[in-house]
Amino acid sequence: MKRESLGSRLGFILLSAGCAIGIGNVWKFPYMAGQYGGGAFVLVYLFFLAIMGIPVMTMEFAMGRASRKSPVCMYQELEKKGQKWHIHGYAAMIGNYLLMMFYTSVTAWMLQYFVKMVTGSFAGKDSAGVEAVFNSMMGDAKTMILYMGIVVVIGFGVCAIGLQKGLERVTKYMMLALLGLMIVLAINSMFMEGGSEGLKFYLLPDFGRMADIGVGEVIVGAMNQAFFTLSLGIGSMAIFGSYINKDRSLLGEAVNVGILDTCVAFCSGLIIFPACFAFDVEVSSGPPLIFITLPNIFNDFADAKAGIFWGSMFFLFMSFAAMSTIFAVFENILSCTMDLTGWSRKKACLVNGIAMFILSIPCILGFSVWKDVQIAGKGIMDMEDFVVSNLLLPIGSLLFVLFCTTRYGWGWEKFLAEANEGKGLKVAKWMRPYMTFVLPVIILVLLIVGLIPSKG
Repeated sequence: MKRESLGSRLGFILLSAGCAIGIGNVWKFPYMAGQYGGGAFVLVYLFFLAIMGIPVMTMEFAMGRASRKSPVCMYQELEKKGQKWHIHGYAAMIGNYLLMMFYTSVTAWMLQYFVKMVTGSFAGKDSAGVEAVFNSMMGDAKTMILYMGIVVVIGFGVCAIGLQKGLERVTKYMMLALLGLMIVLAINSMFMEGGSEGLKFYLLPDFGRMADIGVGEVIVGAMNQAFFTLSLGIGSMAIFGSYINKDRSLLGEAVNVGILDTCVAFCSGLIIFPACFAFDVEVSSGPPLIFITLPNIFNDFADAKAGIFWGSMFFLFMSFAAMSTIFAVFENILSCTMDLTGWSRKKACLVNGIAMFILSIPCILGFSVWKDVQIAGKGIMDMEDFVVSNLLLPIGSLLFVLFCTTRYGWGWEKFLAEANEGKGLKVAKWMRPYMTFVLPVIILVLLIVGLIPSKG
């Protein structure tokens, strides 16, 4: 079967960025910046994005483009005879399923919040009232399953149309709409009365506040966010590498995706922090910031209709960000399935759509009828997230790095030749000691830190 390909470089960059851009950017990044001291955290985050995230993404792209296969089969094309690296390909495929088993639910929350905001469900409610709406939504398993089903149908429906006509075309329009919405929301927030204090908190590094929190804690938080925001380690980026030509070198493309990903995360802060300061909301309130705090901000608008409008726009933006990841990871799952079975795209979509719907139900039930179910002290969604974020992503990234840099895998010279083919920013030879010896140690430290139980 001839390998499908993307129609344009813009499509590749927007698809890859769409995979990276998700809840981690527009939800987690702002509240982490709030908890870890604003501008100082942002600087540390950018540093680790450059030295960790971009190199690993370049390796994923290179492995995908050199093999022209999905993550489940790419090692077979690149490894030496008798080697066992390909076992990780199956783990990567499982990781994509596991990620979507809870990500579909989070996307369903965003979609529901958009509908609730449009229909005025939050109008006139105080913090306790908004929290009650959120808790009621989480406990209503039937409605949650309905919305999750809508997310799955839209995701596989778009992918079923085809790579170029479906996934690439829809993602292009959706990402451009997301970027446009983001700019409009950011401008609206920045010009709110009192919003300038939020901008100062966010943009001016305060190393004194960073020292109060603990420099080590801020550094580890920034490392985690820089690494996990790009969803590296389960082949989510490798798949798009397999769909592109050799016109452009891959470090430059990784930098472009990283910049776009960071711009969205950064602009989310521009939307949230001025609004929090304008309405005297605690910026370090953690995950509830999006679902409980922000509806209150939109309720506090002097003009109720304006509050509903801007609230609806914000949760539409959140839904687009979440769906961009859904499309990209569903494509990864489909490509793995087609490579393993030889099925057509439409058959793979139908079978995987049914499977994903069923596999996503436990996460939803974990907030209602199965809320007392605990696995190693964690709820169902928390456990799924822990396995992906704390195990599969760092271990997978470590394996990608070792495979690309050591003679026991693909090897540095072959990686370098693939990564540097085409025009653009190249991987320099002087980077070899860093990528071979320092980068694996950083990832290993992250893996160990991620397995240490948090104080909370």
